[in-house]
Amino acid sequence: MMAGKVADVLPRPRGDQVQRLRSAVVVPAVMAAEGLAFAALLGLDGSPLWQAARILVTLALTALAVWFTRRAGRTGRGATALLPGVAGTAGGAGVAGAHLAKAGLDAAALLAAVVLVTGVFLLVWGAVALVRAIPGWWRLLAIPAAWVLLELVLFPLTMAVIATNRPPGTLDTATPAGYGLTYHDVTFRTADGIPLSAWYVPARNGAAVVLLPGAGSTRTAVLGQAAALARHGYGALLLDPRGHGLSGGHTMDFGWWGGRDITAAVSFLAWQPGVRGGAIALLGESMGGEQALAAMGADPRIRAVVAESVTGQQLADHGWQPLDLTGVLQRGIDWVQYTTAGLLSGAPRPVSIADSIRAAQPRPALIIAAGAVADEPVAARWFQAAAPASVRVWTVPNGAHTQGLAADPRAWENHVIGFLDSALRR
Repeated sequence: MMAGKVADVLPRPRGDQVQRLRSAVVVPAVMAAEGLAFAALLGLDGSPLWQAARILVTLALTALAVWFTRRAGRTGRGATALLPGVAGTAGGAGVAGAHLAKAGLDAAALLAAVVLVTGVFLLVWGAVALVRAIPGWWRLLAIPAAWVLLELVLFPLTMAVIATNRPPGTLDTATPAGYGLTYHDVTFRTADGIPLSAWYVPARNGAAVVLLPGAGSTRTAVLGQAAALARHGYGALLLDPRGHGLSGGHTMDFGWWGGRDITAAVSFLAWQPGVRGGAIALLGESMGGEQALAAMGADPRIRAVVAESVTGQQLADHGWQPLDLTGVLQRGIDWVQYTTAGLLSGAPRPVSIADSIRAAQPRPALIIAAGAVADEPVAARWFQAAAPASVRVWTVPNGAHTQGLAADPRAWENHVIGFLDSALRR
């Protein structure tokens, strides 16, 4: 009876006290878990010094956030949880998605999953705490704020993380030998010391072409194009861009390392005994095509470019987008995405495609657009307007992205071989 009486007189915690107690224990614990997983994830890559620096910075920021959360008011706790929530959600989703798609459930994917789960918890908890701190009808502002956070922050940040953290992947089993071609496995280095891996099919007509696959792809993706070129005597250098296939370096799937990779590839071809001077061209698919167009203005050794399914690799390339509300919002998304990817990768921002085309004229380019993809013909015509006398556009009726050769092999071969024969003056 005495215990019951004592319990009756003890004050019971109110709901806000219970909530404060939970936030003082649970939220810091989740923050600490996210910080530890994030630090471990960052420690998987880079030089030992760079790994140590990133781990220490991450742990220091996590400790600061935990300390502040235990002492701040509702608004401060909400804002403090929201920041690592955004970082964890975007970073975790980006790394987990990139690794699961290419490497399966590896260590990076597991750590990123922990970062993602804890990040989502902190994001939701912080958003709810901030909304509760807003008085009355002002809380309705949370609806547009949530849309801005999702559309203009989380989505482009996640895409930037994916673009700069994709594993290199593995080559398919197909090789040029499957197309009846004689080839060599070759390796050469870029000016900044990155080893690039490629297949080289020697030239029989004195001219050669560097073939560049799209984002996330390897040299095996352009085997069909190489076989079509080889049938007409062209040499073909099928390249794994840095961070892809067997090449070294880190991926940057917006193609910003393309200039350095292409310079090294062109230098390799220039030294081949079967390739005459002034007879080197580039052929790129999607990201590879954008890299080719952006590189041609700076390297006069590139006599011609064939670029398929190109829409741009930075904000300056998207002048073809409409200037209505949708276009303006898309440019905002693009700015966040490209700026973040540049910071994460350290890659140099390339010259705009339009400026490169203007600098390269009268050297020609052929842009192949997919008729079934609405943006591609529009973007192709916009790039053509930079140098109308030098740029030719062919739209593949009903063609899908990078599928011109598959959609109409005879027409693709006629357009591409005819263009190269004229440009390289066979």
